Amino acid sequence: MDRFSKKNNHGTDSTRIESKNVIVLPYIYFLFSLLFGCCVSTKYPNSDHSNGKYFYNPTQVEENGIWRTLKLLSTIDFEEWPKKVQNEKANLIKNPLYKNQIGITFINHATVLIQSREINILTDPVWSERISPVSWVGTKRVREPGMRIEDLPRIDLVVISHNHYDHLDLETLKTLNKKFSPKFLVPLGDKELLQSEGISDTDEMDWWQTIEIEKKAEVTFAPTQHLSARGIFDWNRSLWGSYMIKIGNRRVYFGGDAAYSLHYKEIKRRLGEPDISLLPIGAYEPRWFMRLVHMNPLDAIQAHMDLGSKLSIGIHFGTFQQTEEALNAPVEELKKELLKAGLNLSDFIVQKEGIGKIY
Repeated sequence: MDRFSKKNNHGTDSTRIESKNVIVLPYIYFLFSLLFGCCVSTKYPNSDHSNGKYFYNPTQVEENGIWRTLKLLSTIDFEEWPKKVQNEKANLIKNPLYKNQIGITFINHATVLIQSREINILTDPVWSERISPVSWVGTKRVREPGMRIEDLPRIDLVVISHNHYDHLDLETLKTLNKKFSPKFLVPLGDKELLQSEGISDTDEMDWWQTIEIEKKAEVTFAPTQHLSARGIFDWNRSLWGSYMIKIGNRRVYFGGDAAYSLHYKEIKRRLGEPDISLLPIGAYEPRWFMRLVHMNPLDAIQAHMDLGSKLSIGIHFGTFQQTEEALNAPVEELKKELLKAGLNLSDFIVQKEGIGKIY
């Protein structure tokens, strides 16, 4: 019997109810964060995105707030996802790359392997079964990572966009640290978390700060419109953002997790047009709530155009059911919106998990 057809004694779908309760846990954490977010201490200087106590979005004129979150919890209606989705057979990049070539392998969610002749980089690496404060409950993956962590090449650098559990996975980071001892770049406020787990080679970054990685790459931390929290007392206590990575004369932009904002035009103005942009396209329904934190495919296309990106690749979809839309909706909507906008489907693509491509 399919898990979506199992009924309880009251004639309702008990498995579906259980699944829904598990999926809404992140929103419950979010609600408690709103309630207790005032319990913070001054740590960073005032700026256009920090008041000295917590961080905020200078581009955001409204907040979801407690009542909107309660409305979401009471009305959210998830499309049915399969219990498991099989990946295609992995086709990894094994041959050495030539100068100025960039290899991109989409692994899952926001985890991407960026390869070059000079340096190998992982973005928001997540190999854990669940994205949750605990391993035994919480949103569970429906798709395995596109490659095993054992099959990774040498990793020199790990970049983290923010501290949500689906982007900052401590168990994965500890494994990578033990295996490769890479440098970790995190937003302001997250260094202490990594160092508490024995990950010592960690640098914090503020918006527009640039770090050179052993003369192999130049990395700039750039703004996004989003939020942060891992518990009930750290609401927006750490920053969030994106990364422009310059390797030789190529630029790769990792968009992390974000709502659409005018930041993309400013990133282009300050840092130049990316050759490749990794942009989130999933976890966007219902729009009345999610539009303040997540882009939908149409928003992502606008970000692609604002950046002047030569090529964009969709991320942040198809692994963890976090919001209402169907499993394949982000990919289908992306194609539809590209055609409506008169753009070529080759301008903004989706790579299969575990299929490496060289650009």
